[in-house]
Amino acid sequence: MRLLGRLFLVFTATAACLPAAGAGPAAAAVAPTAVIRADFPDPDVIQVGSTFYAYSTSSSAGRIQVAGASSATGPWTVRGDALPAKPSWAGTGGFWAPDVSRLPDGRYLMYFTGPSTATGRMCIGAATSANPLGPFQPTSGSPLVCNAGEGGDIDPSSFVDTDGKRYLLYKNDGNAVGRPTVLWLQQVGADGVTFVGGRTELIRNDRPEEAGVIEAPVLVKRSSRYVLFYSAGSYAGNSYFTSYAVSSSLTGPYTKAYRPLMTTATFDGAVQGPGGTDVLGSRVFFHGWVGNARHMYTAELGWADDYPVVRGSRVRYEAERGTLNHAEVRTGAAGASQGAVVAKIDYADSWVDVRVFAPVAGAYTAYVTYAAGYGDAQHLVTVNGGTRFTLSYPDRGWDNWTQVPAQLTLNAGWNTLRLQYQTRWAELDHIEIA
Repeated sequence: MRLLGRLFLVFTATAACLPAAGAGPAAAAVAPTAVIRADFPDPDVIQVGSTFYAYSTSSSAGRIQVAGASSATGPWTVRGDALPAKPSWAGTGGFWAPDVSRLPDGRYLMYFTGPSTATGRMCIGAATSANPLGPFQPTSGSPLVCNAGEGGDIDPSSFVDTDGKRYLLYKNDGNAVGRPTVLWLQQVGADGVTFVGGRTELIRNDRPEEAGVIEAPVLVKRSSRYVLFYSAGSYAGNSYFTSYAVSSSLTGPYTKAYRPLMTTATFDGAVQGPGGTDVLGSRVFFHGWVGNARHMYTAELGWADDYPVVRGSRVRYEAERGTLNHAEVRTGAAGASQGAVVAKIDYADSWVDVRVFAPVAGAYTAYVTYAAGYGDAQHLVTVNGGTRFTLSYPDRGWDNWTQVPAQLTLNAGWNTLRLQYQTRWAELDHIEIA
């Protein structure tokens, strides 16, 4: 595995493994909040002054729903249809995944996906308004991007780099015609609709867990890298998830995270099929299934060395990558994450320090994966050199990797957990923080 892939093991979320029976009740992690409890899929959120605006895929509330709030966490009020006039090029059907940004002249630019009458495919259009609530008026009598041969084009989003250059990201809908699906980057002028040069491929659908689908690109620039968020899997169920890829250059190459950022499992079922994700400041907004509707959720976002961490979504930290004292790494451990664990934590001065990241200060749950085979064992856990408690490991047998939960109070940013020998013997595989 390449070095970058190894780094992702430290910072990215993984599918959850629930505690085994008898491991003790899990302390509740802080789950994302459903802030629009109605059908509001593929949310895009902007802030104008002290007001937040959210836009979503078509529903009974309108072609492009718009909602407003004085706080990111609400209360949110759905205000109606931001695109009441259907573009002349569009036929009957839903309008998907809008994106709204502000242009240099103060107007608001909306990208959206609509059904093209001429091609029979979904294509990308643009509209502008002087008001974030609309009404948005189409900028042209034809789509902005519409290539029927690649399945049409969907899921547009805007990005402005630190040098002021503006870009359009989107997906060619290869899923509609049995062709590869690619996320594209296209430079545009200050008006957001004039193309500058050709487009650049960023990533494509090449992972088994993606089930052939990647979509909903959103790009964020951090100090050391570009972070490309995207959704994958079938949107229609709880296998839908959010992941990301990173690059030191705007145009790539981008390397996908080893594990997804948000899944149904990493949220322990609190959100079903988290996807259609948008990033605004220190928050992510995304949808999840509730019955036959997709509600809008929000959660706190942090950056661990410029890799994203979402509060409430489990993040895995490999114990063998921690700092060891009078203990050793055992490789070839059957069934262990990455095949390695910390062993021989058998002496009074045996311990392992694992650094974990918290997006904000507060209560978290640590899920410690261990194996113990010669009776129940215990470790003394120290948090940031202060709070101490005993963590017990029921005997489930060697190489039978089991999770036990512990509730922690963490500082914002990096924290150090020390797990030190106390009684009998246990090996440590990894720790997940949510």
